[in-house]
Amino acid sequence: MRALGVDLGTVRIGLALSDPGKMIASPHDTLPAGDVEADDWPRRIAATIAGVARDQEADTVVVGLPRSLAGRETAGATTARAVADALRATTTLAVELWDERLSSVEAERMMIGAGRRRADRRTARDRVAAAIILQAWLQAHGRRPGGFAEPGSTDDAPDLRPED
Repeated sequence: MRALGVDLGTVRIGLALSDPGKMIASPHDTLPAGDVEADDWPRRIAATIAGVARDQEADTVVVGLPRSLAGRETAGATTARAVADALRATTTLAVELWDERLSSVEAERMMIGAGRRRADRRTARDRVAAAIILQAWLQAHGRRPGGFAEPGSTDDAPDLRPED
């Protein structure tokens, strides 16, 4: 199964997917945010995200949690928590919140470094940021046969020795 990364924004929502082994995150799609002021927005967005997770065979959703550089939650954190809560209440998906500090800045830098034009960067930034968030989560939960390894353990690396 895959993991789905989510970067919530007021204009666009970036989505990223892991490979089935949950090792590598890749940008997937960008959705319009819609009316973020509507009372039922977290529920509606959660339903959309759940549909993408189902279609892409993801069993885990990692929602970016906005924090300031000082580590305090920003105003967007309330929205991220509401979407995560709606996902938990309406699905059987594993839902985690993950620090998204500077993910959009890093996404912008990466795309500038790759020579992407400004218009292309605007439409891709959110899904690239979602991939950065998801990759950080994946790295913190390094895979090994049978489950997640403890961060920093050496037994999460594959045995690449040739067979005799």
